[in-house]
Amino acid sequence: MIIRPYWLNRIRAVWQKRPIVWLAGVRRVGKTTLARMLPDIVYLSCDLPSEARRLEDPEMFFGAQSKNAVIVLDEIHRLSDPSRILKIAADAFPGLRILATGSSTLAAIRKFRDSLTGRKLVLTLFPVLWTECEEEFHILDLDRRLLNGGLPEFLLNPTKDEHLFTEWMDSFYARDIQELFAVRERTGFLKLLRLMLRQSGGQADYSALSRECDLSRPTVKAYLEAMSIACALYPLPPFHGGGRREIVRRPKVYGFDTGFVTYARGWRDIRDDDRGLLWEHLVLDVLRAATWGEGLHFWRDKSGREVDFVVRRGRAVDAVECKINVDRFDPKSLAVFRESYPQGSNYLVCPAIKSSFARRFGPLVVKVVGCRDLLGEFEKG
Repeated sequence: MIIRPYWLNRIRAVWQKRPIVWLAGVRRVGKTTLARMLPDIVYLSCDLPSEARRLEDPEMFFGAQSKNAVIVLDEIHRLSDPSRILKIAADAFPGLRILATGSSTLAAIRKFRDSLTGRKLVLTLFPVLWTECEEEFHILDLDRRLLNGGLPEFLLNPTKDEHLFTEWMDSFYARDIQELFAVRERTGFLKLLRLMLRQSGGQADYSALSRECDLSRPTVKAYLEAMSIACALYPLPPFHGGGRREIVRRPKVYGFDTGFVTYARGWRDIRDDDRGLLWEHLVLDVLRAATWGEGLHFWRDKSGREVDFVVRRGRAVDAVECKINVDRFDPKSLAVFRESYPQGSNYLVCPAIKSSFARRFGPLVVKVVGCRDLLGEFEKG
């Protein structure tokens, strides 16, 4: 078992603030395996009727545990009333620490009749971060991470197994979409999902998607929302501060994993021109982990000038650009952005950078970093 200390420390940090951690993430991203890495846990799989029955009298179950026990309730959305059970644990047994997992946050939205405000925080587990590839998984081949993706089982295969991806798509629809969203149009839904994965990193056009998938525009919007709630897509909103030529409405939509982007595009190897966009996905994962998704945007104007990611931190707006090779970075778009938003730091994230350094591009000072230093920069902020 490969220990993932970054996420284990995240769980422990949340427990310092709340007694309940809801661990979300797509199917097979490693939630159960991560939960089992915690020492001295009481583990229940709510998928198993025999274990779910132990929670029919939650007061008795929790009362039988030691007062500072760590309890994992895996696949808790399978229970009929998960909200009530977690509320009893948090209110009547304040010394307990609970880790509840589910394939998506939809289960929490539908079945949690009590908001559990002040009792829980949601932690989304992402596919294996590039920092984890280097430090825990000992995978230094960037192309392997980009092609295979970051679901642990998929990543650890020495070659890309197409059957794993096909099986995942079928399981995702059956268990996370059909069951939880009651979506019956399997063919249309999966066609739209594959299209969004192929177009990952682009801006969503509902009308064009509707025509291409032969779905109504409201259906497209509903399906995309379901995919986002189920953690398969991530819509990134545009940043705008009042400039008349800025893009203000249409988000960029990213697929959850580079392996599925390459699968949807039919790629069996990575060409030089492919790496830039896929690297952007890995940087986005790091930023989402560090910021918890707060204040995260992209910026583009109507002339097509763009900054990959911007992060609002108070009055400052940090800019993050992604490049495979630092020498190919063109600062023109960043310079235009800084004319309107001068406050904030500039980052250029490249995979080969082990120690960060500052570089000047005309009047701009840009900090060149790898993912590890980027993670540190935004976590400490």
